[in-house]
Amino acid sequence: MPERSDCVTLGLSPSFGFGDRIGLATPGHVAAMKQSGSGIDPIFPQQSIREMARTGRTPRQVMDDAYFGARKAGWLDRIGADADHLKTPRDVETTAAVGFTFFTIDPSEHVDAHADDYDEPTLRDKFASVADEVEWLARYQGHSVKLDTGTTIELDEQACLRAAVKYGRAINHALSLAAHIKSVNDRAEQDYEIELSVDETEQPTTLAEHYIIADQCVSRGMKLISLAPRYIGDFEKGVDYKGDTEALEKSLRDHAAIAELLGPYKLSLHSGSDKLSMYPALARATKGKFHVKTAGTSYLEALRVVALRDEPLFRRIIDFARSRYDQDKATYHVSATLESAPPASVVFDSTELERLYLERWSEVPVGRGFTAPGRQILHCTFGSTLLDPELGPAVKGVLEQHVDTYTEVLADHFGRHLDALRAGL
Repeated sequence: MPERSDCVTLGLSPSFGFGDRIGLATPGHVAAMKQSGSGIDPIFPQQSIREMARTGRTPRQVMDDAYFGARKAGWLDRIGADADHLKTPRDVETTAAVGFTFFTIDPSEHVDAHADDYDEPTLRDKFASVADEVEWLARYQGHSVKLDTGTTIELDEQACLRAAVKYGRAINHALSLAAHIKSVNDRAEQDYEIELSVDETEQPTTLAEHYIIADQCVSRGMKLISLAPRYIGDFEKGVDYKGDTEALEKSLRDHAAIAELLGPYKLSLHSGSDKLSMYPALARATKGKFHVKTAGTSYLEALRVVALRDEPLFRRIIDFARSRYDQDKATYHVSATLESAPPASVVFDSTELERLYLERWSEVPVGRGFTAPGRQILHCTFGSTLLDPELGPAVKGVLEQHVDTYTEVLADHFGRHLDALRAGL
């Protein structure tokens, strides 16, 4: 294989990230893109460092499987490559070395996740501990910003103090990592773009926080092409959006107005798998300046192939996933419990088992994503399953034997995703 791919930067074009945790999904991703005619650019190589560790894959393997798999499947147009959830300089170096072009910075370890709950005395005490690291407070405090949506962002003392406590150190970390991304790619004479992820918090990102974060990053030289706030509502893994889509669209318009004012840059949706009910709102609110990131859904659709072609193996995977779920779900936003889906041993009908653990598109209303809690049990345990010495090779063996089935399942699955986005363009 060549030392580097020919992946490119995608700029402000609407884009869609196809994560693949096994390395065999790209033909199905390509088929979905071809049949949709969506006008959306694909990112086929996409995986976080955490996912690579959990699946035993390297950046080189992720790149080769996705990029060269896409070319082999007949994709001739441009391809982006997302080095997802980067936290350290080493993460940057290993992914840049094999040709990733879209670098997603994850500063979540430097976010004060409790900042929204502090009373005023506590908030001021916390600010005192970060004041030396946050020199920008006076730049914003007392100002207001009028968006073209008619909304006014009030940057009062409380809003600025809370933003400083919650995100001050995270902004500094992100800027430091962005400088390293620039240095590494400049040396390699490789074009690059940056996404900043601040979505991994319990509370939604306020408009004031979004404005301050983005203004700091852009004004201090970050090559920001996309930003992922924490939006209102719930974005749980493996199921559809939970929340008021009309309220979400209004909020998205305000966030998109900030992105247009300070960038422009795209709004990014993480945990985007199966969130079809809110896709048209995202596309409309951003006027096409969006990025959607999916990952676990290709793994779940791989298990659908197992369910269709090797039911006994599917039942074993369910039992194994249930044994691992309470431990493996710790790093995921999910609500499913073991009680919300029955053990495989009490479900005798194979179609019913698929419905309970994966859901079936034929039973889902048009324009909606999946809601079955069993999907979350299977989603969170992907690493344990794929690294199991018996189950991991068995899953891959079924997919290799039934490539056409996997391609067909993924083409249908992602075709629905892309069509829902196109409905808002």
